[in-house]
Amino acid sequence: MADRGDLPRALARWTAAGVIDRETAARIEAFERTCAGTPALRWPIVLALALGGLMLASGILLFVSARWDLISPGTRLALVLGLVSGVHVAAGVIGSRFPGLSSTLHGVGTIALGAGIFLAGRIFNLDEHWPAGVMLWALGAAAGWLVLRQLPQLALVAVLAPAWLASEWIAATRHTGAWNSAGVLECGIFTLALAYFTARARQPGNGRAAVLVWVGGLALVPASIYLAAMSADRLGGSQLPPPPAWLVAFGWTIALGAPLLVSFLMRGSDAWLNVAAAAWTAATSRVYASAGEAALYVWWAVGAIGLIAWGVRERRRERINMGAAMFAVTVVAFYFSEVMDRLGRSASLVGLGMLFLAGGWALERVRRRLVLEARSDG
Repeated sequence: MADRGDLPRALARWTAAGVIDRETAARIEAFERTCAGTPALRWPIVLALALGGLMLASGILLFVSARWDLISPGTRLALVLGLVSGVHVAAGVIGSRFPGLSSTLHGVGTIALGAGIFLAGRIFNLDEHWPAGVMLWALGAAAGWLVLRQLPQLALVAVLAPAWLASEWIAATRHTGAWNSAGVLECGIFTLALAYFTARARQPGNGRAAVLVWVGGLALVPASIYLAAMSADRLGGSQLPPPPAWLVAFGWTIALGAPLLVSFLMRGSDAWLNVAAAAWTAATSRVYASAGEAALYVWWAVGAIGLIAWGVRERRRERINMGAAMFAVTVVAFYFSEVMDRLGRSASLVGLGMLFLAGGWALERVRRRLVLEARSDG
């Protein structure tokens, strides 16, 4: 499709070639002229709106927290209600004039809702079960998504819903040894991040999948570090009593079942790949205990190669790039942990330099070839 600036020349070329007649060309030009006032947002505008929304929300939270002890209880409640409602009202007023800014302000209002919930809990001393506050925040974001159907609300739901489940697990296992022995939390976070990252819309042009891919991509790196660190640290044991078997079983059901449900809703029958990834994740928590640290590095290399193959199969460049990055980090970590300590200082530095130069060159060649194949196939 031609850009709007090149549309007159394209229409003239199509008319001269007999592809369309003059009346059709006139109707196309008239239609594009009516849509000229509502172009898609360019990435600098999207970036400015996102950063502006984050800074506005952070400023609101900082202002309230810095002056909280100086405000009377009645003023506190009025301030909380005013922050939540005022931002949403402002978003509704400018909705028809600048939809992008309106969507950003609605997102700020939902973030302010979380601050309001926890501040109201402090006012009325409702801190006995703190995960309930996260649950109310997630429900507020879900209500915003159902009413507004705006992508920032979906992103907040994608973050807050698992945050509530994680907080419930932390609260339920704080007096048991499940934190170090079960592996539920880190496996659930990683599997859900991977489910988001591999989301695929069933209909083209659906922005929901793109939002989930961004959320999953940003969360996958810290989730991978957390999973690897907890898998290697689990042999330390715990002095706390073991958790009940039913609690561990229920935790594993939610940790693996919820991400697979998301994958099924977004990918349909292709979610079987997410089932395989979930099995790999669950086994990661036991590899170190059964086969040692070297086997854990091999296991992560296998997972990285699997993610690359997944990206090649479905022609997704971001998965190829993420898998290549995971493979490179795994190789470097293995060198520092298993090889560098056994060599002298000079030999280890020479080997590290060769690893970066030769390994980086070879990995980049393979990555570029796979990306080009995925792009040409798409």
